[in-house]
Amino acid sequence: MISEIGRGYGESKNHDNFSHKKFIQLFAAFTLIGASHFYAMAGEMALPKAEKTRLEVGTAGSGTTSLPLFVALDGGYFSKRGLNVSVNQVGATVAVQGIISGTLDIYQGGTAAIAANLAGADIIYVAAAVDRNSLILFGQKGITSFESLRGKAIATTFPGAFGEIAVRMTARKLGMEVGKDLKLLYHRSPPEALTTFLAGNSDALIITPPQTELAKQQGYPVIIDYYKEGLKIVGPGSAVTRDFAQKYPNTIKAFLMSYLDGLKRAIDDEEFAKKTEAKYSKITDPKILAANYQQGLRVWNKDMTVDVSAIRVVLEDSSDSKAKSADPNRFFDNTLVQAVNREYASKLFPGEVK
Repeated sequence: MISEIGRGYGESKNHDNFSHKKFIQLFAAFTLIGASHFYAMAGEMALPKAEKTRLEVGTAGSGTTSLPLFVALDGGYFSKRGLNVSVNQVGATVAVQGIISGTLDIYQGGTAAIAANLAGADIIYVAAAVDRNSLILFGQKGITSFESLRGKAIATTFPGAFGEIAVRMTARKLGMEVGKDLKLLYHRSPPEALTTFLAGNSDALIITPPQTELAKQQGYPVIIDYYKEGLKIVGPGSAVTRDFAQKYPNTIKAFLMSYLDGLKRAIDDEEFAKKTEAKYSKITDPKILAANYQQGLRVWNKDMTVDVSAIRVVLEDSSDSKAKSADPNRFFDNTLVQAVNREYASKLFPGEVK
């Protein structure tokens, strides 16, 4: 009887010890969960409320360089930060007019922001989603060098865009001059420039993805791959009026953070990214989508700080007479993107962004 009682007492004591340990473990687990939830909430609370929640965003295209923007849109990342964002593809001239008039809040585009600033509009870049240029210069079959384009025509997009800047830069280096030694044929969009080239109505084509893959598939020779040449031009960059940046800093920060969420999703979820590009670009060929995605991985910036050298190259080869004497620092303000880097991008991409 005594032994039974003793054994029962021992079992009871062991059971109590087990229960006590289990309680401590559970308490610790719930404490950690609670702390995590608290810090998550604190993180959300730490971001000041956006001064403006409805944003009209214009984009120069729906290709690979703009893909993280559309992933952020379809992934719901803007709405998670309280932003109601509408994205529309618009031409450069329309975009600039929209930014100036206020019908557009942000333009995710290229050199149009610099051209508008030179013309007197106080438009600046506040971030550079891409600045490693993916332009490719193609020739008609049999044309394989830039020098072979003397006296010939190159199809490109609108005046002052990437294509014109790159052609002027290359021509200058080779002792040639646009308008004298070769001609540029301007178009409102990359697909229109591609159509002109494919119809044989231009001798060369300078273009970005996804049109580059379409030209490659048909066997047109690559004259210059500007990505391999290391050309840096901002585009797309986030362009706003200086007044907008001063009035709505928290809105811009929320926009940039949401964009970075889209970028992270695009990097981590290839299938969703390709599905999104197919939706907006109308490209259905899996090989082209795969090639475009790999190109995106090469050029998408995790650190979206504007590089002054990517502004300077545009000013050096702009057709605007005021460009060469302009201070490149007047065309951008990195204040907000640097704050985003410290507060968010450095945590989203640890070791890659400071």
